[in-house]
Amino acid sequence: MILLTLAAAAAIVGVILWREGEKQPAERIGFQDADVPLDMPKGGAPDHRFHFLPAWQTAQIPRSPRFDPPLGSEHGGLAYNAQKFWEMNEKRGGHHTGDDLNGIGGMNTDLGDPVYSTADGLVLYAGEPSPGWGKLVVIAHGAPDCRTLHSMYAHLDRIDVARGALVARGGRIGTVGTANGYYPAHLHFEMRASDGVDIGAGYAMFPLNRLDPLATVASLRNAAPDALSPSPLARALTESGTPWTKLEIQGAEKFTELLETPR
Repeated sequence: MILLTLAAAAAIVGVILWREGEKQPAERIGFQDADVPLDMPKGGAPDHRFHFLPAWQTAQIPRSPRFDPPLGSEHGGLAYNAQKFWEMNEKRGGHHTGDDLNGIGGMNTDLGDPVYSTADGLVLYAGEPSPGWGKLVVIAHGAPDCRTLHSMYAHLDRIDVARGALVARGGRIGTVGTANGYYPAHLHFEMRASDGVDIGAGYAMFPLNRLDPLATVASLRNAAPDALSPSPLARALTESGTPWTKLEIQGAEKFTELLETPR
């Protein structure tokens, strides 16, 4: 009898919590999309969370000898970290899974600023997985220590690369956005040790495959403090004359090169 009573009480509590959970998304005005894992896809739609790279695509991931910050100057200047990796956010109910990078003016002063690929890589995902994430890009990189690392760039205002494209370190992949107006403009930047396309949530209780983004980039910079050279991949694409896309190289002047050099 006691067991039946406890079971009935647990069922009532479960129903109450479930109903409260149903109300939560409307009350949080869309922020839940970046706070909790995504719902399972409807109607047989493909789920990118279970997309692991085949061997032929893994072989396409370029080895990058050098990594740089994705916002501001090549040295990460003119930008600051508004919410660091793994800081606890009580409002969101978990630790921050990335770095929130802003232009030094704060708020929306960096809206539309260019976002750069942190290293030579292969674009694995370019789209909008949910309203709270906004436009988002995931790029795979071969690290100098033979690890496969993924960088993720979220809340973009615009995406300038397509899935399957090769991008060079310092190549423009998009612009800083607001995730459809849910946040002040900033770049949510993540680094992961991963073998598949994993979007996940913006806050979590366990890091799993997530790495400290800026610390990882700093450890793989492999360049002198004043080094401003273009990436080997950018030079190779330019010299081969491969029709590709405009590549904006980071630097003091932020000039643009066309990677369509006639032979």
